[in-house]
Amino acid sequence: MTGDLPTHAAGLGLRRALLDDLLKAPAGAFDFLECAPDNWIGVGGVFGDALDRLASRHPLTCHGLSLSLGGPDPLDLEFLRQTREFLDRHQVALYSEHLSYCAADGQLYDLLPLPFTEAAVQHVAARIRQAQDVLGRRIAIENISSYAIPSAEMDEASFIRAVLKAADCDLLLDVNNVCVNACNHGYDARAFIAALPSDRIVAYHIAGHDDRGPDLKIDTHGAPVCEDVWALLDHTYAVHGVRPTLLERDFRFPPLAVLLDEVARIRTLQAAYP
Repeated sequence: MTGDLPTHAAGLGLRRALLDDLLKAPAGAFDFLECAPDNWIGVGGVFGDALDRLASRHPLTCHGLSLSLGGPDPLDLEFLRQTREFLDRHQVALYSEHLSYCAADGQLYDLLPLPFTEAAVQHVAARIRQAQDVLGRRIAIENISSYAIPSAEMDEASFIRAVLKAADCDLLLDVNNVCVNACNHGYDARAFIAALPSDRIVAYHIAGHDDRGPDLKIDTHGAPVCEDVWALLDHTYAVHGVRPTLLERDFRFPPLAVLLDEVARIRTLQAAYP
């Protein structure tokens, strides 16, 4: 179990463009929904009512976008308090954020990579511990997709392990991001997966990306999950075990039935592992 979620759970990202379809979805079509609290805190009216209805029917997980855990600016404590109220109100089983930064004297509107250095480990770990104190719960950090590394004293897997240990937090492993980075930075995706600590992994993400060349993938969340990512997810289950797994889709939405077919494929992969 992860919070209130069984390990064998398959979820779908809650996006405003999908609200009507999600409200009409057949019972049991997905096991949980995930939203970004940044986009919902303080939202009322028709959208707020729809969120409340969905949250009353389905377990909800949350994935933050704008906390900027690795950034230079002080953490936004008021936003963290609002986030805690949101998580408590909706009895959220899991809250995660990105191992990145997205603000420096103002929002940068992108998730930017941190240098893989000991100084960055200590900086981001202290901020994660502070965020956990304000939120009153453990959080999970997500490995991000990237296209350049600012500086490196260690490899990415070692950096993630060091942050997890120093911050005493969990890991949301984005399998698509591993596939993207393995191509962009020339490393072996399966070796990267194997280097991560099983006991810190609480959930997985999968999504689609765009292929721009033999050595460049762009993480878009706007395409079907490719066969390489499905195979890597299956391998990850074999190495680390099954955890709640979310299908992310942010734009170029197909009919909901197409997304539910991908959710069903997650369930099929999970079922092969007791």
